[in-house]
Amino acid sequence: MNDLDPLAAFEALLTDEGQALLDALRDHDPTQELALATRLRRDHPAELVSAALGQARLRQRAVAKFGAADAARMYFTPDGVEQSTRTGVAAYRAERFRALGVRSLADLCCGIGGDAIALARAGISVLAVDRSPLTCAVARANAVALGLGELIEVRCADVAEVDTSAYDAVFVDPARRGGRGRVFDPEAYSPPLSWAVEAARKAPYAALKIAPGVPHEAVPQDAEAEWISERGDVKEAVLWFGGGVVPGAMAATLLPAGVTLRAEPAAMLPDPEPRPVGRYLYEPDGAVIRAHLVAEVAREVDGGLIDPMIAYVTSDAAHASRFAAGYEITDQLPFNVKKLRALLRERQVGVLTVKKRGSAVEPEELRRKMKLSGPNAATVFLTRVADAPTMLVGRPLTPDG
Repeated sequence: MNDLDPLAAFEALLTDEGQALLDALRDHDPTQELALATRLRRDHPAELVSAALGQARLRQRAVAKFGAADAARMYFTPDGVEQSTRTGVAAYRAERFRALGVRSLADLCCGIGGDAIALARAGISVLAVDRSPLTCAVARANAVALGLGELIEVRCADVAEVDTSAYDAVFVDPARRGGRGRVFDPEAYSPPLSWAVEAARKAPYAALKIAPGVPHEAVPQDAEAEWISERGDVKEAVLWFGGGVVPGAMAATLLPAGVTLRAEPAAMLPDPEPRPVGRYLYEPDGAVIRAHLVAEVAREVDGGLIDPMIAYVTSDAAHASRFAAGYEITDQLPFNVKKLRALLRERQVGVLTVKKRGSAVEPEELRRKMKLSGPNAATVFLTRVADAPTMLVGRPLTPDG
């Protein structure tokens, strides 16, 4: 890479020689990389070997987001791996666009093309726009590599200069990282959220991907806000505009189950009242909490909060919920490490899951102090009850309660 700029180095990977190197590195062992690089440089230019090794490392990192089959064929940049949408989330959003009747879409700030790929696989024709020549080259190569070149047009341009009037929908994924790391102010996105909102309002259908920590007061009144989690990890928030949207609605979608909890403004419930800890505890999914829909979960399980400031719901009865994990509580103790250790020793607990909300204690630090031994498992919640530091010990509910 010493003599080639990043774009030239990437384009070299698309040559026959570059492809042969990538094939040779498909299953390479990173711990043997130095010896492998030395051997490969005997027959190939050092710059090309460096580029291929870098791409091979990125492909290995991308498996978690794109799956092994796609990652092995795709191309990435470091920022592209970090910022691209996970396949499951992108596929869910693409299906929502397809169900709305969208057949063509302008993907603004497309990055390496993760969302464009999902949209094309849903049968939607995509104009993918980014201002980085390298990113566009990668997105174009990905479309070809996955056999989607006829459905994805990649254009290198400033998104503000692109006419999207001919498209059924607009999707905008502003860059949320700057030179100093992650950007939290929506107006510091690139492009700013205010520009993206105006672009969305001009389209029949639109969605804007934003950080899940966006404050609710930053959500435009004419948008529906949806928080999306995958396997319990909140990934993003999306603002939906246009046809089929109820302005002001809040939603939480849990993947891979594909279930959505949604509340329209007129039907949103007030915060549930706090109450004493009952026999059962419910831990709402993070997307539910971000969407301020904990009250809907509390109604579902006929429960209340353990503390006005803590998003744990308690109830006297076992309920099956798609939006919260349930636990049977066996013990409630004031926070005390020695008492917890004695209790776990008495119960012969060898496997301990530590969860916390409203506690500064680090779970790993507490687990080390427990000196666990035995055949049983338990879960301890470090939290607050009536504003007092509290430990709740229990076990997960089985599907049959």
